[in-house]
Amino acid sequence: MSRKRKRLLAVLGLVAGLGIAVTLVLSAFNENLVFFHSPSDVVEKQLPPDKRFRIGGLVLQDSVKRDGLVTEFTVTDLRHEVRVSYTGILPDLFREGQGVVANGKLDRQGRFIAAEVLAKHDENYMPPEVADALKKSGQWHENNGDHLKLVKPGS
Repeated sequence: MSRKRKRLLAVLGLVAGLGIAVTLVLSAFNENLVFFHSPSDVVEKQLPPDKRFRIGGLVLQDSVKRDGLVTEFTVTDLRHEVRVSYTGILPDLFREGQGVVANGKLDRQGRFIAAEVLAKHDENYMPPEVADALKKSGQWHENNGDHLKLVKPGS
């Protein structure tokens, strides 16, 4: 085998190895990528069941029902609502009327089965994804430049 042929095979082997490495990295990245959706996105786009994503919005007033460690509640962006079921201990700051982000997937009945529920807020805090989704839905308006206020439909 000539020297040129050996070099060519070495370069081709290097390129093939690099291609395999890039494919593995992109595949791992894609499997761990979790998208955020608002309740309107879930309803309008008819997301497939068993695909992991995050949902965020406000916990609808009078929607929380607890049965032992199983908690069911409704998340809304004031246009659409999605029923959420979570088994476990909820964060201390979880309450009705506040922003929440949940990780999980839809079941075949369209209910969101949460594996994790995140709630962190004070009186002015809203998770950024939730605030952006509510701004996009037209239900929130800027107030004093940096705070948001809720605008109910028809007001």
